[in-house]
Amino acid sequence: MAEHTCFGTRLLGEMGGAPRRTVAAALAESLLLAGRIEFFDLRQPLEADAKFVEALQAAGAADDPLLGAAILGHAAFVPGRGGDRAGAAERLRAARAYTRRAQAVPASFTAWMYAVEAECETRCGKPREALRLIGQAEDALSGGGDDDGNASRPEWFDWFSPARLASFKGNTQLKAGHLPQARQTLLQVLEGLPDEARKQRTVVLGDLAAVEAADGNPEAACARADEALDQLSVTWYATGMERIRDVRGRLKSGPIMNVSGSWTIVSTDGVRPSSHFSVECPHPVRQLGQRVDAQ
Repeated sequence: MAEHTCFGTRLLGEMGGAPRRTVAAALAESLLLAGRIEFFDLRQPLEADAKFVEALQAAGAADDPLLGAAILGHAAFVPGRGGDRAGAAERLRAARAYTRRAQAVPASFTAWMYAVEAECETRCGKPREALRLIGQAEDALSGGGDDDGNASRPEWFDWFSPARLASFKGNTQLKAGHLPQARQTLLQVLEGLPDEARKQRTVVLGDLAAVEAADGNPEAACARADEALDQLSVTWYATGMERIRDVRGRLKSGPIMNVSGSWTIVSTDGVRPSSHFSVECPHPVRQLGQRVDAQ
């Protein structure tokens, strides 16, 4: 991926006219994908942010404002994840400005923009505002938005769907303390996920584990977390592992669940699990801690 984008950058400097716009669009898509991998798969926000800047420059050269809006939407995740509400809002305002310049905006893209803002609000401790935004996203998908619902969906816009929106919603309901609603939403998402949605399955299982932990069901929480760890052993996803670490933190802090043993996250290379195993242990929370320590 890195060599591909470097080659595209060099090639772009040697071209002009329509061919240059074509190459610039391909480069922008590649840089966006690279940024997504660095942010979501590897949890390298600084590197991802740099990729998004390069991607936005390429989208400008391609004269593709919708692609630019998508890049800025992703860039908003970086400050949003760190709790920088103002920084996330600034990037989202820029993304919407780009969207207004696009000739046609699919309803699904408008819904995704609301979902991004909702995720940032959730990360910044505003789950009620996030739930309001999720409602606007649902309206957009059902035809209640004010954009062109008949606009064709770009080929590169392949990361969002009603199931992804429902997953956003379940996580937000969890953070808002609406545990029965979160459990119902996330179970519906899990049942509808296709086999190939391995990364998303890990996230949903992690959120379901968090629901059970918050609801005082440590055994059920550990069972869901174990399912997520099984999936992580097949398809590594840093965002999914983040969910499991959150669950373990919830369980560790519980009055009846504080158990002995090391709670330090370790790995051989700081990125992916070194091994995957299950240890027989009389306490499910301790067993979960041992499995997470092995990642």
